[in-house]
Order: sequence, then structure tokens, then C-alpha cells
Amino acid sequence: MDYEELWNKNPMLRPKIGKVVVNFGIGESGDRLTKGEKVIEELTGQKPIRTRAKQTNPSFGIRKKLPIGLKVTLRGKKAEEFLKKAFEAFQKEGKTLYDFSFDEYGNFSFGIHEHIDFPGQKYDPMIGVYGMDVCVTLERPGFRVMRRKRCRSKVPRKHRLTREEAIQFIEKTFGIKVERVLEE
Repeated sequence: MDYEELWNKNPMLRPKIGKVVVNFGIGESGDRLTKGEKVIEELTGQKPIRTRAKQTNPSFGIRKKLPIGLKVTLRGKKAEEFLKKAFEAFQKEGKTLYDFSFDEYGNFSFGIHEHIDFPGQKYDPMIGVYGMDVCVTLERPGFRVMRRKRCRSKVPRKHRLTREEAIQFIEKTFGIKVERVLEE
């Protein structure tokens, strides 16, 4: 089914990027974490938040509540710009995006092994190489009713995105080919 006609007829059905969350799972605190903060800030243009360990693991030298990762949430134009760069880096690695990366509501995730694959990034032996997870949340106009403080309500099933709709939106908007493996 071609969703483009449906989106042109009713603009309230056209998907948009709700947010993009970039996650650096560093696994240790200290110098490597502060270097990772500089890298993620340079890539996204925002200051990251430190994520903390949920439990103690002595074999890895991790204690509970010790900062071991970084994350940034991007919205609006920043999210779109970052996603274009991230897809470029993802394809540079020679990877393909599969349909099983999408959940039933059209949200998807992918990983980038090296931050130096981003355009304009060079390897610095003092910093090292960092990998990241990119999680994208897609939504339609009107999803604010789920998050607002007053008169909060549920979004009906018919207004939620489907996997196929999200795949077509990503293919048309960013020019990424999504390989289909799952059969419905």
C-alpha cells in the first residue's frame, strides 16, 4: 500500500520524528567517560547525561550507581540533522537496516560501531573510538495527548503508526533501503 497518498490527503496521519536518543555504553567511569562526553557533545551539539549502573558487578569493576554511560535526547530539527549523519555513517560501515529493527508501533534502533564513521570526524589516538546506539521514536501529530499534564488520554490504535508505515516513511524521507525479512 502506498501511504504517500493517504498522508497527502490527511496531514494528521503523516509520521514525524518524535525523538532520537543516542546512547554511549562505555562500561567504566573516569577518563574514558569524560572523553566520551566530548565526543557525543561534538556529534550532537548537546550536553549528555550520565547513566548509572543499576547493580554491582565485581568481575567488571562496576559498583551500583557508578556512572558508566552517556545519553542524549534530540528533538525537532536537531534530531533530523543527526539522523541524516547517523544513516550516512551506518551505510559507510556497509550495513543494512532490516525490518525486524522496527517494533509494532514503528520505532526502530540501530548501532554504529565507530564514531569516526560520521562525516567530519577523524581518529584521535588520545580519545579512542566509541560506538553508539541510536533509537528513533516516530509519531503522528496529536500524540501530545499521551504526554500532556492536564486531560491526559490514550492515543487510539488506529492513530498509531504501523511497522510498514514507518518503513515507508524512512525510505522516502532519508533514502534508506530497508531490507524485508519478516513475512506478514
